Amino acid sequence: MSQEVCIDKDYIDSLLQEARSTPQSNIDAALDKAERFEGLNHQEIAALLVTENPDHLKRIFSIAFNIKKHIYGNRIVLFAPLYLSDYCVNRCTYCAFNTSRDYPRHSLTQEQVREEVRILEAMGHKRLALEAGEDNTQCPIEYVVECIHTVYDLKFENGSIRRVNVNIAATTVEHYRKLFEAGIGTYILFQETYHQPTYEAVHIAGPKRDFAYHLTAFDRAHEAGIDDVGGGVLFGLADPLFEVLGLMIHNEHLEERFGVGFHTISVPRLVSSKGVDLGQFPHLVDDATFEKIVAIIRIAVPFTGMILSTRENHAMRKQLLQLGISQISAGSTTDVGGYAKRVQNETLNPQFYVNDGRNALETIRELMDDGYIPSFCTACYRSGRTGDRFMSLAKSGKIRNVCLPNALMTLAEYAEDYGDSAFKQKAAAAIEREISDIAHERIQNITVQNIEKIRHGARDFYI
Repeated sequence: MSQEVCIDKDYIDSLLQEARSTPQSNIDAALDKAERFEGLNHQEIAALLVTENPDHLKRIFSIAFNIKKHIYGNRIVLFAPLYLSDYCVNRCTYCAFNTSRDYPRHSLTQEQVREEVRILEAMGHKRLALEAGEDNTQCPIEYVVECIHTVYDLKFENGSIRRVNVNIAATTVEHYRKLFEAGIGTYILFQETYHQPTYEAVHIAGPKRDFAYHLTAFDRAHEAGIDDVGGGVLFGLADPLFEVLGLMIHNEHLEERFGVGFHTISVPRLVSSKGVDLGQFPHLVDDATFEKIVAIIRIAVPFTGMILSTRENHAMRKQLLQLGISQISAGSTTDVGGYAKRVQNETLNPQFYVNDGRNALETIRELMDDGYIPSFCTACYRSGRTGDRFMSLAKSGKIRNVCLPNALMTLAEYAEDYGDSAFKQKAAAAIEREISDIAHERIQNITVQNIEKIRHGARDFYI
């Protein structure tokens, strides 16, 4: 593949067409390969996407579950979005921030940022994803950088926000360098759709209409020093099978050019929002297809984190945790200033309607009831384990030596700082259950000692 990422529509169409005649023995061989955590090539992914054979589907789901269990254990990372600004110059048919919508818009002042962060930290969050529309006048890169500094500078009784990820529009190398220097974690950007005719149809006006510029954003981010990037598409805009292959080809390009692909892949699905008519989108993805897509992505790129937002309802989020999702948002709002508005019972004007309305504590309690370990870990970012350093550690299997201990230590912190007595008992039981899974004896001992220190008031341990 050339230095420039290339999403060849005809190539993907031919892959899907040819995949329909894939011999069963080839599909079995692809699943055997996935079972060995070796990932999949384009032809193998296409064959799994088009198969409707119940035996194939059953095995796809089983392998996805086993990969999730083997590589990620019971850990589920928690985060929350923080919307900074809904000013936007783009006219995108699927987005409530569409510039053609006439409603009062605003960007948070730094004092409002502080209030939002205060509320989020009181919920127990340590990792945020900053979100903003595209408007270089009302929301310039300098404003985003100032907000990052504001978040990092805040210190509360129970600690602080330890990692800020950023999801803003495609921009220049110079601007990405400013984000890098501000200390961002992962730069997140959704291609929305890899199907260029659809992309141009749904992006009617504005700088985002430039398919190629948007597609090459991660290349510029890498050139600026950001080696942790997170991709995704908005499922429902175009043929979802085409989108999965587009994601995989994009990931392969980054691996070939920069030595590391996506750190995370998000799987948002098109949902209702103000000013958006779902009836105009003929490719809405049903639940069964969505589950299959998530499972196939998990087995295709076994070492890439997968993120699910509150676009999905409670039941679907619960189901997809078994099929590959390793990171979820909790207690989210998708409105600028939405956390303060929610506290004050003010009317929200969200980018999209949240379909899982549980608060953070309810989400965390259920994760634990289901046998998961809620993790607030940010250690890899803070220890320099990013980009190819993280991925090489993940592929070697050694990442388990740090992920589980860090998850347990952050859970102990959460229980002490935000839990009642019943929650503390629940957390203690979970920690006791999981601690023996730390294979490295020295690290297990350090973890036990640090958890004891946490229970006596110390904070922020990580390996």
